[in-house]
Amino acid sequence: MTDELMPIEEQIASFKRAIEAVIIVSHDPVPPELLAQLLEQPVNSVEQWCDELAAEYIEQGRGFELRRVAGGFRYQTHPEQTPYVERFVLHDQKARLSGAALETLAIIAYKQPISRAQVASIRGVDPDGVIRTLQARGYIDEVDRDPGPGQAILFGTTSQFLEKLGLDSLDDLPPIAEFIPDADIVEALEHGLRVEANDGSQSA
Repeated sequence: MTDELMPIEEQIASFKRAIEAVIIVSHDPVPPELLAQLLEQPVNSVEQWCDELAAEYIEQGRGFELRRVAGGFRYQTHPEQTPYVERFVLHDQKARLSGAALETLAIIAYKQPISRAQVASIRGVDPDGVIRTLQARGYIDEVDRDPGPGQAILFGTTSQFLEKLGLDSLDDLPPIAEFIPDADIVEALEHGLRVEANDGSQSA
């Protein structure tokens, strides 16, 4: 029986099985445009079927989910299964990023494109070693050059960075303002420190 003679429900089910098969064998997130090309179907239909598959997995309470990451679709474990996955991964885990590396990566993610000198001015230390580590891990790369004197190399995050964090784009990064205390809180803290300092000087 040809596809044209198949009931529409069976055709869609067949397309969904094909989507599952392609995504599960792919190491990287699969763009909906590529899925549409493989299935010879419209992109919006493919995106709808992926959304329906994702909803089905949630409804079934599966240990994995279909997520849109770095502009494509991929399977990943359900957040509730994190403890078990961590036990498995930690058995043979590569060295974790240091605090300095995570701090530098955050600076680059939020301030990109950014030069070594600019990172150094924010962190107050030479970032060369950390930047080399982040490049080697594939989280950052050279994206441009400063048009000013010296034409310093400018760094930015990569698609692998988005993939590792489970983000579709940089727009999905949490607003930096969420991590900055309100002005009144900072003022209260400073006032408290001044009071403690004064008390200390009086008792000395």
